[in-house]
Amino acid sequence: MTNVLLITADQWRGDSLGAVGHPVVRTPNIDRLAGEGTLFKRHYAQAAPCSPARACLYTGLYQMTNRVCRNGTPLDRRHDTLALAARRAGYDPTQFGYTDVAQDPRRLDGRDPWRTTYEGVLPGMSVRVRLPEDVKPWLSWLRGRGVDVPPGIDIYLPKDGPADPPAGQDTRYSAEETETAFLTDEFLRWLGEQDGAWFAHVSFIRPHPPFIVPEPYASMYSPDDGGDFERAATPEAEAAQHPFLAYSLDTVRKTNFVHGASGSIGDWDDAARRQIRATYWGMISEVDAQIGRMMAGLETAGAAEDTLVILTSDHGEMMGDHWLYGKLGWFDQSYHVPLIIRDPMAGRPGQTVDRFTESIDIVPTILDRIGADVPIHLDGRSLVPFLTGGAPANWREEAHWEFDFREVATAETEQHFGLPLDALNLAVVRGDRFKYVHFGGLPPLLFDMQADPGELTNLAGDPAYRDARLDMAEKLLAWRARHLDRSLSGIELTEAGPVSATLDRRAG
Repeated sequence: MTNVLLITADQWRGDSLGAVGHPVVRTPNIDRLAGEGTLFKRHYAQAAPCSPARACLYTGLYQMTNRVCRNGTPLDRRHDTLALAARRAGYDPTQFGYTDVAQDPRRLDGRDPWRTTYEGVLPGMSVRVRLPEDVKPWLSWLRGRGVDVPPGIDIYLPKDGPADPPAGQDTRYSAEETETAFLTDEFLRWLGEQDGAWFAHVSFIRPHPPFIVPEPYASMYSPDDGGDFERAATPEAEAAQHPFLAYSLDTVRKTNFVHGASGSIGDWDDAARRQIRATYWGMISEVDAQIGRMMAGLETAGAAEDTLVILTSDHGEMMGDHWLYGKLGWFDQSYHVPLIIRDPMAGRPGQTVDRFTESIDIVPTILDRIGADVPIHLDGRSLVPFLTGGAPANWREEAHWEFDFREVATAETEQHFGLPLDALNLAVVRGDRFKYVHFGGLPPLLFDMQADPGELTNLAGDPAYRDARLDMAEKLLAWRARHLDRSLSGIELTEAGPVSATLDRRAG
């Protein structure tokens, strides 16, 4: 049996690594991993934020099928998961970090604590280290190393000086003591205990906020590095493009990104924005260093040539583009994520794939590679043919994703937009040239991605682009029709018993 190592780094933009030609970010260990495997250059997440994105990643189903709409939406227990499938194939899938899967409350009784958090465990996973947002396991590890740990999560305050405005200051802990280093240490210790085939999911929180990182990464990049932000001339001009943008620019808060800051992100000037971007790049390089340790650990353990390694992210990060931070809306920055697969059995190191791939493809890829059954109802498709230098037949020509902005507990967005709960969503179809965004209750958007890669000019109302808008809307409608819940729709009961459609008949 092949070992499986699935690594996710949270909130990592697909353009922010050296292997894809970023002019500033340095990721030598990840670049080396890409050189030993396959780099997918146009890989997209299917939803945001964390729980919806991970529901797609772990089930192989689009959001319209798994229906995890936001952090806190339960994952219906009728859905299979990567971990359950791997367990049926003889593995004990083991978690390091978090999976952010809210448990189905219909299966929980009374005052079960899992009813009060979206930070649950993916069904089927064994847990070696669970690292929720309070990061208590990491904090206790720091105390054991002699670090003076303040109350709560004030560990994320700079060692010296104020948190805001951001100044790229050092942390209270060293580069060998980050959350990433902590999980890497735990994985390597566990690796030394294995005496058979194994399956590990290492889920790093970085480069997710709070945006702070220790030296040498804190000063690794200058705020003067990098080009201009992709955005309209002013926040007001950006807000005028669409009601959702106006709402987001008015409601996103600093504290979601910099611990100890208060007020609106609109209060940050460009100096602060450039410093945050430099810190974000430093966080990526910090993750890169720990991934290098993991790969070296595989070599030392003699497991490198027996291990399928998949490196990706749950979703991206706006990082100042369109005057925004976080993961939201329809922009590529929030959904384009890295994907590198190192398969020692493929025998084609250093290749790149320039086709549209999606996070829902990870489940069927892993199952295909380990020889497990790939359920025909999955929305994703196996990437294994790409790994061996080929291409699956009838591969998709567009990428797709969804974003739901309902606020179930507070009804805030319902009240703001004057729309019912199920109209607070959007769906995207993104091709080589055009991107079309369809809202449940707000005006649509259309962008010419070749002429306007920054997505600054909405063409949906331009009569000259009426045919393009119609064509993309029809593609979106056809996509939804092809991917309605297929759990049983590919099975027919006959006099000879149940007959199931084959994978090749379901492809598309």
